[in-house]
Amino acid sequence: MPDNGAVITSVPQVKQPRNPISRKQVEKVVSRSVAGFGIVFGAQTIPWLLGQIDESYPLWLWLVVPALAGSLALVLVMSIMQVWVRRAHALFAILYLGALISWPFAVIPGVPVFPGIHWLDYILTVATAMAAIGFTARWGTIYLLVAPIIYSVVRMTPQGGAATWQLAIVEGVYAIILGAAIIIIITMLRQAATNVDNAQATALDRYGHAVRQHATEVERVQVDSIVHDSVLTTFISAARAYTPEAEALAATMAGNAIGHLRDAAAASPDDGSTMRVTALASRIVDSASDLSMPFRVKVRHPGSGSLPIQAAEAVHSAVIQAMMNSMQHAGESSVSRWVSVHGIAPNGIEVVVGDDGVGFVPSEVPGERLGVRISIIERTGNAGGRAAIVTAPNEGTVVTITWPDTTEPANERSMDDSLSGDQAVGR
Repeated sequence: MPDNGAVITSVPQVKQPRNPISRKQVEKVVSRSVAGFGIVFGAQTIPWLLGQIDESYPLWLWLVVPALAGSLALVLVMSIMQVWVRRAHALFAILYLGALISWPFAVIPGVPVFPGIHWLDYILTVATAMAAIGFTARWGTIYLLVAPIIYSVVRMTPQGGAATWQLAIVEGVYAIILGAAIIIIITMLRQAATNVDNAQATALDRYGHAVRQHATEVERVQVDSIVHDSVLTTFISAARAYTPEAEALAATMAGNAIGHLRDAAAASPDDGSTMRVTALASRIVDSASDLSMPFRVKVRHPGSGSLPIQAAEAVHSAVIQAMMNSMQHAGESSVSRWVSVHGIAPNGIEVVVGDDGVGFVPSEVPGERLGVRISIIERTGNAGGRAAIVTAPNEGTVVTITWPDTTEPANERSMDDSLSGDQAVGR
C-alpha cells in the first residue's frame, strides 16, 4: 500500500480536570486555624491572669476561667473532628461576652486594680474570630462592634483600671481592626468557595446533560450501524440472490439482523460482561467463512485476555462492515482479500481487513453513505477503540481496528484532517 494514502482515525480523548477546592474544605481549614490560634492566645493569657487573680471574687474566677479554657479546648477538638464546629465557636463567643459583661461586677471592692490591659483583652480577638465562624456575617459583624465597645467602656471605670478615654478607645479600636481583618478574610474565603461550588455544580449539571446527549448519540449510531450493516445489507443480498445458496445466505443474514436489533434493545453498556479475545477471534473467523467471497484469515497470538462485551461487539461489527465494504466496492472475485487478527497484551485486539482492489478517495465519498463513518470509525471510537483506514485509488484499502485505543494524541490525526470541506466519509 502507498504511504501517501488517506488515513482516517478516531478523535483523541482528553483528561478531565481535578476538582477545585470547596466550601467544606475552606470551613475546615479556617475553623482549625482559628482554634489553633485560640489555644496559643489562651496560653499567653495565663501570666496576666495570674497577675490579676487577686482582684476578682474566687467564685467568678472558678466559673469564668474553666468555662473559657474548656470551651477553647472544645473548639479545638470539634474543629479537628469536624463535628458541631459552628456551635462550638459560637459557644466560646457567647461565654466570652458573658465574662466581659460580668467583669466589673466581679472586682472586689477596695482591692487595688491593675491599671494596664486586663487579661480578657488578650483573647478578645479570638472571640471575634470565633464569632465570625459561629455566627452569620451580620451577627459576626455586630459582635465585632459590641465586644470591643463593652471592653472600652469597662476599662474607663474604676473596676476596669480607670483608663483614660483615649487609651480605652485605642484598645477598643485595635481589637476592632484585628477582628475586622479576620472577618473580612473569612467572608472572602467563604464567598469564593461558594462561587466555586456553584460553578462546579453548574458544570456538573451541564456535564450530565452532555453525557445524556452523548448516550443518545451513541444509541443513534448503534441503531444506524445495525440498520446499515444488517438490514440494508440483507436487503441487498436478497435482491441479488439468484441461486439457492444465495437465497439461503440471505435468509441467514435476515435472521442475524433480527437478532442484532433484539440484542441492541436489551443490551446494557455497563453490565460488566466480558468476552475472551480468543472467542472474538473465532467469531471473526466464522463470520468471514460465511461470506460469499473468500477472505484469507490468519489468527496470530490471540492471548488469554478479555475485553468488555460491548467493545467486542463493536469490534466484530466493524470488522464485518469492513469485509462487506470490500466485497461491495473493491472489485470482482479476482481481488485478493485478507483478515489478520492478533492479540495485544494484556486485554486488547487488533484486526486488519485489507484488499488490493480499486480503493477510493475519502473526500469524494457522498456524505449520506454511512459505512465508514458510522459503522466503522464512530462505532469503534464509542467503544474506546480506534479505526484507521489507509486507501488510495487503484491501490486497495486496509482497515485497522484496534481496541483499546493506545495511540498518543499528539501523533494522531483527527477524522476531520482526512476530509476536505464538510463532507463526511462513507462507503
